[in-house]
Amino acid sequence: MSKVVIVGGVAAGASAAARLRRLDESLEIVLFEKGDYISFANCGLPYYIGGVIEEREELLVSTPELMKHRFNIDVRVNSEVIKLDGNSKKVAISSKDRGNYEETYDYLVLAPGAKPFKPNINGINSEKIFYLRNVQDTDKLKSVTKEIKSVIIVGGGYIGIEMAENLKKLDLQVTLVEAASHILSPFDEEIVAAAEMAMEKNKINLQLNSKVISFKEVEDGIEAYLNNGNILKADIVVSAIGVSPDTEFLKDSGIALGERGHILINNRMETNLEGVYAGGDAVEVIDFVNGNKTAIPLAGPANKQGRIIADNICGVPSIYKNTQGTTVIKVFDLALAATGNNERILESLDIPHHSLIVHPFSHAGYYPGAQQMTLKLIFNDEGKILGAQAAGREGVDKRIDVIATAIRYGGTVYDLTELELSYAPPFGSAKDAVNFSGYVAENYLTEKSELVHPRELKKIKPEDNIVVLDVRTEEERALGKIENSIGINVNELRNRLNELDKDKEYWLHCAVGIRSYIAERILKQNGFKCKNITGGYKAIRLMEYATREVL
Repeated sequence: MSKVVIVGGVAAGASAAARLRRLDESLEIVLFEKGDYISFANCGLPYYIGGVIEEREELLVSTPELMKHRFNIDVRVNSEVIKLDGNSKKVAISSKDRGNYEETYDYLVLAPGAKPFKPNINGINSEKIFYLRNVQDTDKLKSVTKEIKSVIIVGGGYIGIEMAENLKKLDLQVTLVEAASHILSPFDEEIVAAAEMAMEKNKINLQLNSKVISFKEVEDGIEAYLNNGNILKADIVVSAIGVSPDTEFLKDSGIALGERGHILINNRMETNLEGVYAGGDAVEVIDFVNGNKTAIPLAGPANKQGRIIADNICGVPSIYKNTQGTTVIKVFDLALAATGNNERILESLDIPHHSLIVHPFSHAGYYPGAQQMTLKLIFNDEGKILGAQAAGREGVDKRIDVIATAIRYGGTVYDLTELELSYAPPFGSAKDAVNFSGYVAENYLTEKSELVHPRELKKIKPEDNIVVLDVRTEEERALGKIENSIGINVNELRNRLNELDKDKEYWLHCAVGIRSYIAERILKQNGFKCKNITGGYKAIRLMEYATREVL
């Protein structure tokens, strides 16, 4: 009988344990978790604090008792593995109940997860600074929410944004500090701008381009000192700067670690030590799109990795086919979703790419309740899809999931045009948002349309001889227009071509890009040089907001 020891009892660890038992009844399985709970829904923690999830027990997906009775797994909580000896196949444990002791193994699964990152700055150890990584953190933070009126959240990642929304639901004054120029790094600026607008609309005080350099406790709260000279004050701070792999106990074990402490694995989830596997937030993975090493701490990949580890231990050949980072987040009444690489990553790796922006409706526009979304598609010269992002109030996750599936199976923008997706007026459109993005990309790659990004507007110089041509109605232009642009309604364009100069280049836009494409086809076939500003006036306004001057 073989013995499997598992370090860590949340996503990857618990998934591996349950799969091992389903595959082999004869295994001895021992799972160590240094916290009080296993298999808890850490993605749901902010919503419990905000009261959306009312019962604490709903967060506990499994318990040691259930794992024992249903799977015959020996779960030991409050038991921290503090050392690994790969030569003798032993781990050393520090246990609240059993003291210090050793445990042997035939196979070892490392799933220690990640821990909150704590910068080395003055005041970081204040008791008025809270974290949110496990159930204990949640209990501690929730216990003080009724006693406070204000909070500073440091970090504009997923946890920081979700905490901002949920603490605002408790009628607290919320300030969010982010060192980068925008929140939510998986998204490009014209998409994330919608989230920032939603936060400011809901009275979240956003402090972008702002880094905390120290904290100081004061009699009635805590102060955060920023690199720009500003001093913020609140009752408490929630630190959500990020996470780092919880792998310090492996320092002298012989396990190969990456530069930032992540465990290095192959595609079978094996480490460099015989019989030792690893998965979850503590491992380094390969980016599915660009092929480079990275770390993407997401629950879905962690659960898959746990399953693959169990398969390989039990002799079922199984490989992990890299991580593409598909994700979604709720920001008040808005949803943002993404998959694959964003433009910032691709540009940093010098990977050639193109992008477009469309604004389709979540379902048929004539059916009540249709909501407009912003969808960005990124692809290369061959049409291979490299990434996609979307923001909107309805249907965002559905469209990104479809594109994520296309990416996983090597799909192109041409494939998007051919997808047959479910349609009825309450649920979609005959030309679904996914199809529509494919049509626009196809037109671009087959040179029926030339696209220019809204960000390029600020780079126009007088000597470029470029004119911005707005093909909306005069009524629309009266509500807002681009400075120095000229206007000709697309419906009048054929009869007013004599007003245009063939020595100039025209950058066209309408509200969202459809009418300007029609105008582009008219002008091109009449000998004019022109390009279509992708996403139209809506994308232009988003970009104006995204590039606003912030403190």
